[in-house]
Amino acid sequence: MCGFAGILNFDGASVEPRRLERMAASLYHRGPDDSGIHQEGPVGLCFRRLSILDLTPAAHQPMLSGDGNFVMVFNGEIYNYLELREELERLGCRFRSHGDSEVLLQAYATWGKNCLAKLNGMWAVLIYDRQRGVLFGSRDRFGVKPLYRYRHAGGVCLASEIKAIRASGLYRGGINWKIASKFLLQGALDEGGETFFDGIEAIRPGSAFEVTPDGRWTEWSYWSMAPAQTADAGNPVERFRGLFEDAVALRMRSDVPVGVCLSGGLDSTSIICSMARIKGGMASEFGTPLLAFCYMPEEYDETRYIADTLEQTHAILKVLQMTPSGLWDRLGKFLWFQDEPVHSMTAMIGYELMGLARANGVKVVLNGQGADETAAGYFNYFQEYWRTLAMEGRIQHLWSEVGAYTALHGGHWAAHIATALKQACQWEMFRLRPYHRYITGKRQAANQANPWFRRELVSNLPADDFAGMDGRIETSLKRSVERSPLPIYLRVEDRNSMAHSVEARLPFMDYRLVSLLFSLPTEWKLRGGLNKFVLREAMRGRIPESVRSRADKMGFPTPVNKWLARDLYKPLKDILSSQEARERGIYQVDEVLKDLDRHQQGALDVSGRLFNVAQFETWAENMKQNPVPAA
Repeated sequence: MCGFAGILNFDGASVEPRRLERMAASLYHRGPDDSGIHQEGPVGLCFRRLSILDLTPAAHQPMLSGDGNFVMVFNGEIYNYLELREELERLGCRFRSHGDSEVLLQAYATWGKNCLAKLNGMWAVLIYDRQRGVLFGSRDRFGVKPLYRYRHAGGVCLASEIKAIRASGLYRGGINWKIASKFLLQGALDEGGETFFDGIEAIRPGSAFEVTPDGRWTEWSYWSMAPAQTADAGNPVERFRGLFEDAVALRMRSDVPVGVCLSGGLDSTSIICSMARIKGGMASEFGTPLLAFCYMPEEYDETRYIADTLEQTHAILKVLQMTPSGLWDRLGKFLWFQDEPVHSMTAMIGYELMGLARANGVKVVLNGQGADETAAGYFNYFQEYWRTLAMEGRIQHLWSEVGAYTALHGGHWAAHIATALKQACQWEMFRLRPYHRYITGKRQAANQANPWFRRELVSNLPADDFAGMDGRIETSLKRSVERSPLPIYLRVEDRNSMAHSVEARLPFMDYRLVSLLFSLPTEWKLRGGLNKFVLREAMRGRIPESVRSRADKMGFPTPVNKWLARDLYKPLKDILSSQEARERGIYQVDEVLKDLDRHQQGALDVSGRLFNVAQFETWAENMKQNPVPAA
């Protein structure tokens, strides 16, 4: 929901309204339903509204509190706003609107910064305290909703998207080569606060801040993930089931139609089946069936699983039809909305699915992001679990788990055991500083030897960050949520949906569910060769058994290796051999083209690396253009 930007000048100079107008214009896609500007001396706030709750003018932003002391711009949804409203009304508060925005504003006016602990939702917010002259801001616990900052000599600029900061006319930076080199050489994205734009950084998830008129910035964390620990969760399956059902129900609160992205996997199937139960059958409160949106290339057919789900939920399926060339033609526009490169071409499928949803009249879509990182859904977690068992000396349990895995997925039991034991020893050695330096040296040598890039690019690489890493599955899961890969997936999800003026809601990112999962022993996530064990048990009898018990995983994949060797070979070669790419001065262009030809011939698969270079070049050319779209 929505997009906003704000400016605070430290020298007391009035904010120029034209800057706010340009910033708001750059965010039109995030909120085509309404707009507003509040300019008061050295403070300026602008807003674009996507109407989801309370469609009346009473929910207009920037929103002024009843007593006139506070002005707010807010992007996101507070899912428990009805419960908070009742609590505030018992304290004597009165409301003029019926949505969540005024509830958030009144919660801050009543409880101050302590209100954040009461919120269940996704949000980025700025609130100007007119009496104190202080600007308060916050971002939700996991960073589902974005907020960026650019500090310059004369003040600070904040916005929902980077393009709005660029549109302000205040930005004077260029490419952040430290981040760009890490992406091109290692594929890393969104692992910290820095962005591809030098000087523009993301506000940390789970944090809040205050900025005074003279530029003093105070920032603090109001929430963090507790270290994974064994806890008495009663019956974990019943607790998870109850929390999940409530998380879905809260995210179905809407004054506009709600749909769902559906693959044949466990996560989206659990969501749509829960939605169907909550809706009470085929028809929604808007008089239309539940709509599901899907993409299935012929190489990844999940028809069987989806058919079973449709039979149970009576949902209507809308299937995305997309050719490789059609997708490629949209690359520049897609990256304009994203502001930065993405992890793979699969991200572009998500963009098209959101467009399909909007074309079918749906403004809110539920999606399954977050389940893999919190409930151990990726296959690499099995190996990390086995390594942890070896490090803890639980050898008999290790043998049993590896045996169950190989019986279900194949492979060699002895090889898995040997790898787990070897890695356990390596991590013990890793704790010693000499071995730490040895690993770092090997990675630096590999980067230096990369034939695609010149040494000048390698010299920009930041030092390896091994802080807190200990080789254990619990630490790896925590890092997956906080550093990689979840942050890039959340960024992509937000930009893909907002590009089409659609709001994406993520039930698995309900902080109560995440807290429960990180309090449970790993055995509740990985057991008997299956991942997401507690989710599977919680969904027993509630989703099709064909989906609940399936052991493989697809999501919304794309056969990009085949595409780049066939349909996209020529346009890809045109980008890689362009004058702009050669003048960039960071590539060994002939080496890249040589591997492109080898990829076409099937001698190797470098599809991911090829796409990264192609999108970086497309993004770099985008960066030269006006951040405000043409009328």
